[in-house]
Amino acid sequence: MLIQVATNLLNDVGDFERGADGADRLGPPRATAQGWLAAAAVRRAGLGALAVAFLLGLGLVWAGGWPIAALGLVSLACGWCYTAGPRPIAYGPLGEGFVWAFFGMAAVAGTFWLQAGALTPAALWLGHMLGALAAGVMLVNNTRDAATDARAGKHTLAVRLGPVGCRVLYALLLAQPYLCWPWLAGHATPAPPAWPWLTLPWALWLCVQLWRQPAGRGLNPLLAHTARLQAAWTALLAFSLWAA
Repeated sequence: MLIQVATNLLNDVGDFERGADGADRLGPPRATAQGWLAAAAVRRAGLGALAVAFLLGLGLVWAGGWPIAALGLVSLACGWCYTAGPRPIAYGPLGEGFVWAFFGMAAVAGTFWLQAGALTPAALWLGHMLGALAAGVMLVNNTRDAATDARAGKHTLAVRLGPVGCRVLYALLLAQPYLCWPWLAGHATPAPPAWPWLTLPWALWLCVQLWRQPAGRGLNPLLAHTARLQAAWTALLAFSLWAA
């Protein structure tokens, strides 16, 4: 959580200083761009959150060994590099890939490793499924901002794919948890009930809405709905695993 907080704080100040956040911003207001907080203060808060995350992570390293140490250090570095440094991740086409890797594969696999001391195919499948939903959230955000990002020199995946490509990719990302469910159920012992499938109509509705809604501020509700879909799918999965 601290790494995510730090990444968002550093992104707030980084986009402001690079000119990506201006009067034409389409997303929710940001503290630095609005003048609510000084850029230096926001940067200190972001670096402070990374420092506290590092300190808390030492206990996890003691429990999980060198794999957790490597994962933690890479996560801290990517949290800083997302908007900072000479080649920020957020200004290229790999943002969704990093979200998939860290909010899905790394988060689930790292947590499972700490609990079990090993990895299983089911944990990796689950990491992919949750990461795909998280990447869908990022894709809606970048689809909304494609025009302003292009003007600011942010060559995100949404800028490169264009509107049609973004809509196709969004549908593919949201489809992953449902398409991959047979593999997860096949590798989990015992197999969990398919309660997350109750969210499938919601996911289909979101895909239709992205096709109908042009890029811009009108995608903000869809962004929130995509995040809620991820939360609902994950909650139903947790109940399914508990019931199994």
